[in-house]
Amino acid sequence: MKKTLILGASTNPSRYSNKAANMLRKHGHDIVNIGLSGGEVAGVPIEKKGDVRTDIDTVTMYLGEQNQKEYYNYILATKPKRIIFNPGAENAEFEQLAMENGIKTERACTLVLLSTGQF
Repeated sequence: MKKTLILGASTNPSRYSNKAANMLRKHGHDIVNIGLSGGEVAGVPIEKKGDVRTDIDTVTMYLGEQNQKEYYNYILATKPKRIIFNPGAENAEFEQLAMENGIKTERACTLVLLSTGQF
């Protein structure tokens, strides 16, 4: 299973990051929730950006491009295998930086990838 960092995690059940957290857990994946507000999603606390994690396979982005810049170094330092830019989170600048650092990028929907067995 792929340990996944959800950037933009929300306790609001109507948000796609919330739906993704629950679906990832349902499919047996460990998750790390990173967001601005506290609480928990899918039984996992929402944390603020802090210590760099070294066990992340996938980062799934739910922040708009304008809110991603402050996370560039944090995400690159985690050295994930891939970053999924969900609809509305596309960011050509960060995709380029990720690829230059050997990180695969995808413009895709985590929910669709999980539903179709492509995650």
